[in-house]
Order: sequence, then structure tokens, then C-alpha cells
Amino acid sequence: MASKPRKTAEDYVFDTANTIFLLLVMVVALYPLYYIVIASFSDPDLINAGKVWLFPRGLTLAGYERLFSTSIIWIGYKNTIIYTLVGTSINIGLTIPAAYTLSRKDVVGRDFFMILITITMFFSGGLIPRYLVVKNLGLINKIWCMVLPNAVMAWNLIVSRTFFRSTIPDELLEASRMDGCGNGRFFASVVLPLSPAIISVMVLFYAVFHWNAFFDALMFLREESRHPLQLILREILTASEVDSSMIDNADELVEMMRMADL
Repeated sequence: MASKPRKTAEDYVFDTANTIFLLLVMVVALYPLYYIVIASFSDPDLINAGKVWLFPRGLTLAGYERLFSTSIIWIGYKNTIIYTLVGTSINIGLTIPAAYTLSRKDVVGRDFFMILITITMFFSGGLIPRYLVVKNLGLINKIWCMVLPNAVMAWNLIVSRTFFRSTIPDELLEASRMDGCGNGRFFASVVLPLSPAIISVMVLFYAVFHWNAFFDALMFLREESRHPLQLILREILTASEVDSSMIDNADELVEMMRMADL
């Protein structure tokens, strides 16, 4: 067996510097998440005073108690989970078959359709036409306004198509046809079992998108009972900011009155 080449002093210096740099990057990336966790268990007054850095201070669960005692939070979780599950199912059910179809060389007009799909990545109808389309379809304030307008995303479709073109050879289809396998059976029995990687990636992409969906809910949902978690959290933050500004203004007013008395 060939012996491994010995590392030189320059190699050790490079490895050490590279390790230190990556550790710094990791700290920079993870510290905000860590700070959010410790701040959630700390006294708000100490947080505002800038005394919470590495460890929680003034341990308290008051924030969690107040948050989860509000029923609207659980409604938001329920709605978000429903939108994510239904939306991701529709996305996968449309994106994967469409991507495979467009990857086939024998599909007539596939280049034309790909051009139309690609154009949507650079140009859109705008906010008002989008709202009017959803309204005219009768989707306002319904679950479908959160899942149908984004049923297929152009970028995900292109990524899936590229995967099928590079992974599913034409010879495999020809061999299957010789055994009497049709297009539908070939897709279900051969293509899908060979594509867990791209399906998993698309599920992840679409699920994260639906979980973080915010703007469509703000435009199309009227009833608070249908709001997703992101919109409810926005309303809570907005209300807390208003309360904080009112407290600050009240403190300033009290101070001005004291100065006037003097």
C-alpha cells in the first residue's frame, strides 16, 4: 500500500487557519439563533439593558406562558401546518410529472414551453393583476388562495427537469417499452423509485416556502381564524411595538410635566 504523504509545515498552518476561519463563520451564523433562545428565557428588562450576552439572566417563562395562553397562536400553527401539507402535496404532484415530461426528448414543443416557463422568472403580471385573478376565481379568504397561485415554481421545475435529463437515460425507456411498459407505468414504476433525492429536495423547498408564507396571506385572507402563523406573529410584534411606543411617549410626557412644574 502506498504511504500517505506527510504534511508539511505549510499544510498545518493552512489547516489551522482554515479551521479557525470556519469556526468563526459558524459562531457568526449560530450566535443569533442562540441569542434568541437565551433571550426567550431571560428578563426583558435585562435584555433591553443589554446585559444578556452568553447566558440567560433572570430566568423566566413568562414570555412563553403569555404567548401560548393566546388561542390565536394555536390557530396559526394549525393553519400553517394545513397550508404546508396541502400546498406541498399539490406542488410535488404537479412539479415532478411536469419536470419529467419536459425532460423527454420526444415531447413536441417542450422547448417552447420551457421558454414560457422561464419568462415567468423574470416578468410577472404585478400585484394588482394577481389579486384580480385570485378574486375572480373566487379564492379570496379560502385555503386555495395560499396554495394554488404557487402550485408550480419555475425554478424548482427547471431543477427537477435537469435532474431527470441527467439521471433517467433514454435507453432505460426504450428497454421498458420493449417489455410492454407504457409511459404512465414507466413513470410510476421506474422514474419515481429512482428519484427520491429530487423529490426530497423539492418537498423541502416547497415546505419551507409554505411555512414562511406571509405576503399572500396578507393580501388574500380576511378572517383572522384563517391567518397563518407568520401573519399572527407579525400582528403580535406590531401590537407590542405600538405598546412600547405609547409607553415611551407617556414617559416623555411625564418628564415634560415634571419639568414644567419645576
